[in-house]
Amino acid sequence: MKLFLLFIVVMLIACGGVYSDSGIPDEIVPLFNPPVELQEDFGDYKSPLVFNDGRPVKNAVEWRERRREILKSWHDMMGGWPPLIEKPDIQYLDKKVIENFTRQKVKVEIAPGNRTIDGYLMIPKGKGPFAAVIVVYYEPETGVGMGKELRDFAYQLAKRGIAALSIGMQASLYYPSKSNAELQPLLALAYAAANSYNALAALPEIDAERIGITGHSYGGKWAMFASCLYEKFACAAWSDGGVVFDETRPNVNYWEPWYLGYEIGVTREPGVPSDDNPRTGAYKQMIDEGYDLHQLHALMAPRPFLVSGGAEDQPRRWKALNHSIAVNELLGCKNRVAMSNRKGHSPTPESNEQLYMFLEYFLRER
Repeated sequence: MKLFLLFIVVMLIACGGVYSDSGIPDEIVPLFNPPVELQEDFGDYKSPLVFNDGRPVKNAVEWRERRREILKSWHDMMGGWPPLIEKPDIQYLDKKVIENFTRQKVKVEIAPGNRTIDGYLMIPKGKGPFAAVIVVYYEPETGVGMGKELRDFAYQLAKRGIAALSIGMQASLYYPSKSNAELQPLLALAYAAANSYNALAALPEIDAERIGITGHSYGGKWAMFASCLYEKFACAAWSDGGVVFDETRPNVNYWEPWYLGYEIGVTREPGVPSDDNPRTGAYKQMIDEGYDLHQLHALMAPRPFLVSGGAEDQPRRWKALNHSIAVNELLGCKNRVAMSNRKGHSPTPESNEQLYMFLEYFLRER
């Protein structure tokens, strides 16, 4: 009886009313359904619902154990995070009122040794606490509308009443230094985002239970690793960063040293791995041992995520995403995995509208 009650409690914690399956906007309902021909097609990807020793995961209690195992395996390959900063310092610089929100330039503490990252904090007018989204990209200006068009995610979300923190990579890429990094760069970026989450969560204007993360391209990879590796993010939207390893697509370039191919003392030419330009770093180990990013996606369950797919993430990526659907089904959860598709890599007004509606829905007050 006690075991049964524990199982029920875990199931309730997993999906327990935090997200309701009713009320999803009609415009994005189709995004939660793979094309008919791809439904229950798991491709050649190894199921995350199998322990390293070959045992199947049978229930929600065992999934928590398996989740810890996946998390440990990936950290073993990429490096171990330093302790997270409980309340990172935020330095407030110039402040402007823009439309229906304030925009303040900030410096956020993101790693030990007083390492900071530049950003813009945007807080809607009105009574909080507000939901919030961390927007990640090469630099923070693009996210607030001072860069390439249709990448102004922070600005658009702030106009919709969601607080936003727009940050860029800067010094967060290599830790503690480029010549002697202890973490793969994508893991260091995820660590920076996790500390940025903690900084936001400590603000009285922000609801710590309703903080998501999003990014495009480079930022899509960054947002994916951060949200999968840090369980406190409520939801995530990844825009065409490449959600699986794919050496037929040069832009799905996880092999590069600024992502997962970093190796102390080894330099390789940029480009797709070959016999003359072999894989390096954690990426080499992952490929050699049969790892792929669908295992990371599974760490999101039961938290919702959207793949805003473009040139690099076409509908065939559902073969990997179906594994996350299977994990959520084990937990008794539906409508947690979504994908939109467009032809090109760049966001479009339609794909952005879908992204904003997804975040609005899953970050709304409940």
